[in-house]
Amino acid sequence: MRRLSLLALAAFVFTATVPLIAQSSRPITITVDATDAPRKMLHADMVIPVVPGDVTLLYAQWIPGEHGPTGPIDNLTGLTIQANGKTLSWVRDSVNMYAFHVQVPQGATELHVHDDFLATAAAAGFSAGASTSNNLAMVSWNEVLLWPASTPAPQTMVTPSVTLPEGWKYGTALTPTGHEGNTTHFEAVSVNQLVDSPLLSGRYFREIVLAPEISPKHYLDLAADGPEDLEVPPQMLAGFHNLVRETGALYQSRHYNSYHFLMTLSDQVAHFGLEHHQSNDDRVPEKTFLNPNLDALEAGLLPHEFTHSWNGKYRRPAGLVSPDFQTPMKGNLLWVYEGLTEYLGNVLTARSGLWTDAQYRDELANTAAQLNYRPGRTWRDLQDTATAAQTLYGSGRQWGNWRRSVDYYPEGELLWLDVDTTIREQSHGKKSINDFCARFLGLGGNTGPKTAPYTFDDIVSNLNAVQPYDWATFLTDRLTRKVDHAPMGGIEHGGYQLVYTDTPNPMMEARQARGGVNAWYSLGMQISSNGALGDVLFYSPAYKADLGPGMKIVAVNGRQYTDSLMHDAIQNSKTVQTPIELIVENTGYYRMVKIDYHGGERYPHLARVNATPDMLEKILQPMVQHQKQ
Repeated sequence: MRRLSLLALAAFVFTATVPLIAQSSRPITITVDATDAPRKMLHADMVIPVVPGDVTLLYAQWIPGEHGPTGPIDNLTGLTIQANGKTLSWVRDSVNMYAFHVQVPQGATELHVHDDFLATAAAAGFSAGASTSNNLAMVSWNEVLLWPASTPAPQTMVTPSVTLPEGWKYGTALTPTGHEGNTTHFEAVSVNQLVDSPLLSGRYFREIVLAPEISPKHYLDLAADGPEDLEVPPQMLAGFHNLVRETGALYQSRHYNSYHFLMTLSDQVAHFGLEHHQSNDDRVPEKTFLNPNLDALEAGLLPHEFTHSWNGKYRRPAGLVSPDFQTPMKGNLLWVYEGLTEYLGNVLTARSGLWTDAQYRDELANTAAQLNYRPGRTWRDLQDTATAAQTLYGSGRQWGNWRRSVDYYPEGELLWLDVDTTIREQSHGKKSINDFCARFLGLGGNTGPKTAPYTFDDIVSNLNAVQPYDWATFLTDRLTRKVDHAPMGGIEHGGYQLVYTDTPNPMMEARQARGGVNAWYSLGMQISSNGALGDVLFYSPAYKADLGPGMKIVAVNGRQYTDSLMHDAIQNSKTVQTPIELIVENTGYYRMVKIDYHGGERYPHLARVNATPDMLEKILQPMVQHQKQ
């Protein structure tokens, strides 16, 4: 019912106010003052052309790539609106919290708007998450921008500027037009393109030209909390160069004027990756380049977000193409938007040399095992995780195996691996998903930034054009089945099977280096380094012992908890008849728990099936000649 109200309001706003402002051809101007970024505050001043009458100003609610109404309106503060030197009263809409109404007096031709943004959120989330530290800031323009509802956002032009602290440098896909002191001015762009063009800045900043022989140009822009964090290991830098080359060979097109990899190395801001058409917003731990474990775990982030320039920004599900930033998006095809990107991004990570083939297989084993131990799949199908995406991003990890989360990422990877291996099998090795990518994502050849929507039928028809098959049934079956096991067809057709041993694979070891115990495939629980239970697997030995998320293990077999003792207890369970004894604290109460488990430690791996060809090896072969790790 609330959705209907929002749509009705949007319809009223866009029809009732068009005559008031539509005739203005002047762009909005916005200047963001980021000099207070070290104390977590941005300031913005806008000049918005108007004519007298009722005017509605909008703030972005549905942010592309975030798949939900995540616009951080709660941190928009200090809003003042003036015309002809006088302060005007404004009223927030009583239904749409992202709309502000103001009465423009006779004789006024523009509004002078000021607002502040408090970058005080926790280090989680997307544009709503923490984005500044003492030495750097990511400016997401949607955090401060307001524009009139009278013209569609794609047709509303904005001339942006930014003022940075003394000595800070920046990277962005926007085109600079001039500088005045610490202020940089940029070419006018539409509201859509401005929201799609964040600006990374910092005291410790470095820009590296990638694959310089290729046009359009590509830049790796790094901002860090310390100068030592900017040193990229030669092997990883070579992988970034190769990534640019490999994407050209795979997608047979580039849909941008230039591309900026915006990479934030900081432990003070939110860690995530967010795609944009001509850049990305990738935020990783501060010591990523200095820590081999972090290096391996974060290697797939840039290939994933870069792939989104083709799959998500250029080719986009029709339900995610919004006429504004207020209309709710429909995520039913996120298994393509994110799932296909997850598959291609990880394949590109290996093809570029950012991972070895063994690291790719280890990570694929981890993904398959995680989804195989996902009992929630017996009541919730993959399609529903995409349809309900906006409710799942903030759902948390506790009991996540029963709830399910945004599984269209990892299960989408398995689905598209199945598609790739099926194409290769059906065509006897003559075709692959590479051909689908060139046809579907390379549509129209090289272009500037633009959007070409697609539907489920478009996916099916393009797959059939590459290799005739009953793709509609193939996809529908995998999207709607409710079974207790993950789809393993792609792995099996690729020449491997999922097995478990008592030794973690190297990618899992890299994760466990952070501390804690991954007892998911043995006792059925994730344990942090202080003994706290992050999650408990439904129907597992831990579940049957009445353990649950949020409880804390205080002692193991009579001794104070340590990760080492927990590992020993699980492994030794194979040779002893007595159960594992735990003392567990739950909201201030203690009890003894006995887990009658005797299977030892269990960790996933991919094992080669020699009777079938090694199709994974062929999938991971570079398309451009270069030396892999």
